[in-house]
Amino acid sequence: MSVNIEMPKLSDTMTEGTLIKWHKQVGDTVEIGDILAEVETDKATMEMEAFDEGTLTEIRVQEGDKAVIGGVLAVLDGDSSGAASGGSSSSSAPAAETSEKPAAAQEQASEERVEARSESAAPASASSDGSRIKSSPLARKVAAELGVDLANVSGTGPAGRIVEADVKQAASDAPATKSPSPAATAAAKLSEAVKARTSGAAASTPAAAAPAAAIQPVAKEGDERIELSSMRKVIASRLLTSKTTIPHFYLHVEVDAAPLMALRKQVNDQAEKTHGNKYSVNDFILKATINAAGTVPAINASFAGDHIVKFKHVGLSVAIAVEDGLVTPVIKEAESKSLLAISRAVKDFAGRAKEKKLKPAEFDGGTITVSNLGAWGIESFDAIVNPPQAAILSVGGAIEKPVVKNGQIVPGLRMNIGLSADHRVVDGAVAATFLAEVKKLIENPALMLL
Repeated sequence: MSVNIEMPKLSDTMTEGTLIKWHKQVGDTVEIGDILAEVETDKATMEMEAFDEGTLTEIRVQEGDKAVIGGVLAVLDGDSSGAASGGSSSSSAPAAETSEKPAAAQEQASEERVEARSESAAPASASSDGSRIKSSPLARKVAAELGVDLANVSGTGPAGRIVEADVKQAASDAPATKSPSPAATAAAKLSEAVKARTSGAAASTPAAAAPAAAIQPVAKEGDERIELSSMRKVIASRLLTSKTTIPHFYLHVEVDAAPLMALRKQVNDQAEKTHGNKYSVNDFILKATINAAGTVPAINASFAGDHIVKFKHVGLSVAIAVEDGLVTPVIKEAESKSLLAISRAVKDFAGRAKEKKLKPAEFDGGTITVSNLGAWGIESFDAIVNPPQAAILSVGGAIEKPVVKNGQIVPGLRMNIGLSADHRVVDGAVAATFLAEVKKLIENPALMLL
């Protein structure tokens, strides 16, 4: 039986993927769990695992080419006889019985393998009374797409487990939409009348000017054309959305970085004798941001159309530069992490980001972002809010400069901290309070170790 190997949806914002490298070639034997290929998504480069076994008979998408979600990448000639007989090749099994094996059972076997090996499988659904609904990951995905409530679906899989076929059957059996109530009909008529009156008024006024088209560059001989990667496309789209739909405002504060540098040296001297982890200045900045967000929880929120979501936990997005742009993996429930745990997490993120080994799940759950350009010699900058978050901290380098203390000009070590915020969510006073808290922690870094 031939099995299509399709482009998987590896992140919540992914619409297409780029096939970076095939690890298997036509004619190769494929076992469950083998790495078939590397796929670049909008967030990272992921390894694509095999959930069926057989021989690779056809490759339809070549290295460097793109495919939409669900597009067929390759074809696998699976061993259907082995699957039908439970792995046995006994000739005593009737051929008719083998050929009549229900498709749902084959799907269930495949889904069981997917769930067993998928680290990012969606959580099981729950009914209204809180009890667990047994369903496969694929069934939950299809149910979400078709708007089917799993609580109303009968499962035909093992132990009553709901599989994809059950969801599709429930969707097809759903009753037709009820006729609208008299009140709804009246409301619809009123809406149509308003539209007609509005369109008549609009016809009597000049049409609004169409938005100007973006000015495109003209390439000349010798200029290089660089195709946008999936990641670069998403970065461009999200930043454009952020700057055109989020009302940004910006605050800056200069902090005395000398106490932080002194404590960092003491901590690193001690760390060499114990766990050996070397702390960066950014580790302390991240910890200060987390603690300040806990003190000023209004900053740890997001705009959601007709309401604001204030998050229970701090999901700290850490901006990491990579060859093709910028990634922001998330330290989840950061308020519960020690300085050591934060430092180790960032080192791990940075190492795997450069190797394109970050997982899509590691980008989810961010509630506030920190971007540090101090290592590049930047003293001060304004960052763009990372939607749907409402705030991003921009960190400059520690600069030696003359400062005034007690009426005297003395050498100082100063650092500029900026905050870009979504004014729909964060008021100026809230942002100022948060930034003041960050400043206090940086200038009194021992408070972060309590």
